[in-house]
Amino acid sequence: METRRLGRLEHQSSVLIYGAAALGGVTQAEADASVEEALAAGINHVDTAPSYGDAELRLGPWMPEIRNRIFLATKTGERDAEAAYREIVSSLERLQTDHLDLLQLHAVGTEEELDEVTAPAGALAGAVRAQDEGLVGAIGITGHGHRAPATHTEALRRFPFATVLTPLNWVLTQDPGYLAAYERLVSEVRRQDAALMVIKTVARRVWPGPPDHATWYQPFSDPEHIRAAVSWALCHAELVGLATPGDVRLLRHVIAAEADRMKLVEATDVLTRTPDYSSPFLAPIS
Repeated sequence: METRRLGRLEHQSSVLIYGAAALGGVTQAEADASVEEALAAGINHVDTAPSYGDAELRLGPWMPEIRNRIFLATKTGERDAEAAYREIVSSLERLQTDHLDLLQLHAVGTEEELDEVTAPAGALAGAVRAQDEGLVGAIGITGHGHRAPATHTEALRRFPFATVLTPLNWVLTQDPGYLAAYERLVSEVRRQDAALMVIKTVARRVWPGPPDHATWYQPFSDPEHIRAAVSWALCHAELVGLATPGDVRLLRHVIAAEADRMKLVEATDVLTRTPDYSSPFLAPIS
């Protein structure tokens, strides 16, 4: 699997980042099979969070075997320093490790949320404390929604986050406002030599009915559209990679797509002709 430089952290991360949200509601046996599948494909970067159900607990038993082979990232969704620090310590216990390569402030998609986490007693202070104590190697930021790219650009102006995890897929870039905000984020990421990773690459739309996958949005589930979506994203040289979707059943299709990519023009054609393809966030872009 292709690897790309994780910004100034210098890690060579696989372009598929294992989205451990997929492990939140599965058995240990199902988790084991999925992790084995990821490792066999060459995935060396794992992204999880305490809010992903049992995901950290499912990964924990693997750490004695693979900790020195992977880049391990988790998150905190807390908003104040003390709660964030406690959650980081809890994540270390659940993951059965003594340090994280990356701790990300989770779900910071608006400037109001950014104000909370960057306040003097906000979550960022708790993350910096954990970093000072050697529990965390680097600090990043993530977020959902149409305001995420603009919010993450402002975040980089306030603090030198080492990584950014923001939404990107073809349909989001069809909105001129979203595309312009994303391009400004890319410019700032490059200026600071931060690492840009993306989420929602294979999202198709919000669920039109009862879900049949574990993801909160309806994903593409057929191999052709997954291949097109993954190929389109990985044509963006500014990206380190994309987080795999939160359903273990989709992983094999995403792995196959990375190994057999379409050219940009072909991927764009497939996505352009896709019916009922829309933002998974729905809210109008401001």
